[in-house]
Amino acid sequence: MPEATDAPAADQIEQCADDLDECIDTLEHYSETVLATAMRLHLGALLRTMIEERLLTREAARRFLIALEQEALGGDIHEA
Repeated sequence: MPEATDAPAADQIEQCADDLDECIDTLEHYSETVLATAMRLHLGALLRTMIEERLLTREAARRFLIALEQEALGGDIHEA
């Protein structure tokens, strides 16, 4: 997300991902569907807050979500 005021370094992203993995491991008693839904709600709230605080533009948020969709679904997102 290049519009963020302080672009995180790759090592910060990797460490944060590792920390999130550890947190998610503590939630193993929830189903994957529950975890995915809760994470979607949390991510939506985080992106809205970043937009409201002008840390992220709406266009940057759209690009982020398109990239997320491509990673989640793989391949061409326009396929049926």
